Amino acid sequence: MIKSMTGFGRSMKELDGYVITVEIKSVNHRYFEFSSRVPRQYGFLEERLKSYINAQVARGKVECYVGIEALNTDAADVVVNHTLAGAYIRALQELKETYHLQDELSAMAVSRFPEVLVVRKAEEDEEQLWLDVRAVCDEALEKFVAMRAREGAKMREDVYSRGQTILDCVAFIEERSPQTVKEYNDKLIERVHELIGDVSLDEARIIQEVAIYADKVAVAEETVRLRSHIEQLNDFINADEPVGRKMDFLVQEINRETNTIGSKANDVAIARKVVAMKAEVEKIREQIQNIE
Repeated sequence: MIKSMTGFGRSMKELDGYVITVEIKSVNHRYFEFSSRVPRQYGFLEERLKSYINAQVARGKVECYVGIEALNTDAADVVVNHTLAGAYIRALQELKETYHLQDELSAMAVSRFPEVLVVRKAEEDEEQLWLDVRAVCDEALEKFVAMRAREGAKMREDVYSRGQTILDCVAFIEERSPQTVKEYNDKLIERVHELIGDVSLDEARIIQEVAIYADKVAVAEETVRLRSHIEQLNDFINADEPVGRKMDFLVQEINRETNTIGSKANDVAIARKVVAMKAEVEKIREQIQNIE
């Protein structure tokens, strides 16, 4: 079944001495676009997460947040970057002497400058950490995909319903179109009688004119193609693979056939049905923009 490109999933677990949180959310996008926020020291996870999520998500702008909190605080040391600290102190002393400042230097003040205090952690097993993050990611992905599927089910019903409405309009046009030719024939004969009275008509000429008109307003080819397109649309919304881009192209074809019928129509009733069809096509197009 089709899926929406909008979704959200979150999971949190305590594994191997870490509290790991994974959040995944997405919005519409023409292709797959991925961005992530992971703790700075775990940057090696980003590319793995991208490949792992892309294997299950084909389209959408996906954002992934990963939080990793080590429960074993003994595995970390805080050390002083003496080179940088000394540079800050010299700069502060220069400011004090140049501008005759009274403020005194303190260890607390210097420690607040970036990178003066550096956290060094014990060596971590990157492969094991990835396996733990992946396990949490699996739960978040399951919720994320489930939400996409629920939204997709609603879209499927909407697109199917609108496709059936278009088919109803097509059925009306197929029934009405031959009647317009007969009505044209009757009006033409009536008009000729008004102009020439009871003089005998040139039936061959009348038949020729009606045939030309019938050819101009014939929409049989367009209605046959429309039925085929709607049938294919129904196949797409029941597919088990991403079909959003295919559906987008198909809706363009449906719109083209509808416009062609509109340009040929020389009948108020048919013109009204064409307007109704265009409205449904546009609503289908809007839905498809959010289908994976």
